[in-house]
Amino acid sequence: MLNLSDIVAAQGRISGKVRRTPCVESPALSELTGTKLRLKLENLQLTGSFKERGACNRLEVMSLEERARGVITASAGNHAQAVARHGARLGVSVTVVMPEATPLVKVTATRRYGATVILKGTSYDDAAETAAFIGRERGLVYVHPFEDPFVIAGQGTIGLELLADAPELDAVIVPIGGGGIIAGIACAIKETNPRVRVLGVESRRFPSMKYALESIAPPSLPGGKTIADGIAVRRVGDTARELVRKYVDEIALVGEAEIAQAILLLLEREKTVVEGAGAVGVAALLHRRFQLDGARVAVVLSGGNIDVNLVSRIIEHGLVKTGRLARIVVTAADVSGVLAELTRVIAETRANVLELNHDRAFSGAELGETLIELVLETHGFEHIDEVCARLADAGYRFERR
Repeated sequence: MLNLSDIVAAQGRISGKVRRTPCVESPALSELTGTKLRLKLENLQLTGSFKERGACNRLEVMSLEERARGVITASAGNHAQAVARHGARLGVSVTVVMPEATPLVKVTATRRYGATVILKGTSYDDAAETAAFIGRERGLVYVHPFEDPFVIAGQGTIGLELLADAPELDAVIVPIGGGGIIAGIACAIKETNPRVRVLGVESRRFPSMKYALESIAPPSLPGGKTIADGIAVRRVGDTARELVRKYVDEIALVGEAEIAQAILLLLEREKTVVEGAGAVGVAALLHRRFQLDGARVAVVLSGGNIDVNLVSRIIEHGLVKTGRLARIVVTAADVSGVLAELTRVIAETRANVLELNHDRAFSGAELGETLIELVLETHGFEHIDEVCARLADAGYRFERR
């Protein structure tokens, strides 16, 4: 079983090779969550994720013979980049198997470090099976992303840094995928200061650790889609499970919409880009999954490798959910000047027209009428109500969608 001395040793090995990330206060999110909140910015690692720590520690302890053989691993993206980077630094050949749906940003970054990337399967677990097979066939050293004790010890260095930077903490919130990061952090914190609560968060679509703790043997969950792809693991590690059972106080689940809201909030309020897996802790705080009112809390933002197309969709969805984007379909007479008059009415409300679609042929409107679909930039739901009231006063028939 992993112990504190293993994590302290890992801290010495990775010092100067991995960034010591800041743990910053967040007044804006503190107010929203009712806590005294700090954010541990692991998204600022060179490869954009905490995985740097475990990968660095594992490769540093490899023998010269193992390094000459080369390594292979499976990853949803972040562990892949970390192993590739430190493999390149140490002159070790790296092969990575990633799920076919891995975001392009993670695949490209892994190849940029010189690793050979194989895309296989629909999930991390499929990729792991392929990697294990190739490793045996070619005699490569398999570097497990969350079950290797040296990897877990490397991730545990986050806990040592948290206690050094914020010794007054009451609780630490950590994402859970395979369990490596929370196992390491929990061991470091509980063995140093058992008063501090360690709380885990999983995606509701992949509650692998919660299920594993309730079973004699960790079950394998069915696959599924989640924006928290970095923690989309169907079966947790055995070592990680036992460490979590020993040290972690509580585990909560968050849904897709809650994760998306947290990503957008971190981007807007903290100017911090975080991927889905990295945002689950903030999502849990926002939706009061733990009893932490007034507590001094640190949330680990574990990674920031998110596809820009997904960011765009999250922003648009968030704007709709908060009343800052609205779609209104107006039925109007098909006569000259109707658009000018309609836009004048909307301009009086100070709403901004982003899109306008004028449909006569396919809308099903009566002859002599047209449907005008408007996408408006607004200031909130009260502003949308004001726009609708103004349209009604002007005699327009419309539908809010």
